Amino acid sequence: MRKKFSIGDIIWRLWALWVMILFIVTMLLFMIPFLLFSYFRTDPQKTRIFIRMARVWMGVFMPLAGCPLKVRGREHFKKGSTYVVVCNHNALIDVPVSTPTIPGGNKTIAKIEMARIPIFGTFYRTGSVLVDRKDDDSRRESFTKMKEVLDMGLHMCLYPEGTRNRTDQPLKEFHNGAFRLSLQTGKAIIPALIFNSRKIMPAGKIFYFHPHRLAMHFLPAIAPAPGDTVETLKQKVFDVMRDYYIRNAY
Repeated sequence: MRKKFSIGDIIWRLWALWVMILFIVTMLLFMIPFLLFSYFRTDPQKTRIFIRMARVWMGVFMPLAGCPLKVRGREHFKKGSTYVVVCNHNALIDVPVSTPTIPGGNKTIAKIEMARIPIFGTFYRTGSVLVDRKDDDSRRESFTKMKEVLDMGLHMCLYPEGTRNRTDQPLKEFHNGAFRLSLQTGKAIIPALIFNSRKIMPAGKIFYFHPHRLAMHFLPAIAPAPGDTVETLKQKVFDVMRDYYIRNAY
């Protein structure tokens, strides 16, 4: 039986078209100063330039897309310290929300396929550690690169659920990578939660964008304690994030 579309479905798919055009136009506008100021730079300076410009870019794009963003908890980032930031993942919009919102230069882990997209791939490669999830060698190499990101004074942002959460639970089960990275480098973890991105881009709808306010909350840092293992640290962070999300869900 053919599925019927409601008036809302039509409206928010038309809005998705506007958002796509807006994204492309603003990306092209910010591409010029990015290339101008970063062409002869290397990391970490190049990433810091990208993040500063991304903040301006998203500061324009998000309100025009109908998604004003409120941020709490930036004070948990102590000057001179770098962190493993772990963030929940409910929609494609989570990355452009989280990357420019994290205080200071940072990179995220990202699928290598996205880096092949013309123009956009240039931004994507700069702000990401790329990984081919189907290649074991690529996965091992990406872990080494994440350590290098932290060593150069940048934060590393990871989404421990792996893929977007399509369940009815606040969080999916976490993978080990972020917690192994924290233990091996001694870097504290800052949990981060994005609220309402699932309402904007519901998992069950294709080419759909429902404007809604967004919020991103950074929680106090959790340092690996003596005797912590990947499992104990992972469970500790999971419990903190799940409980906070349940208490503060909009």
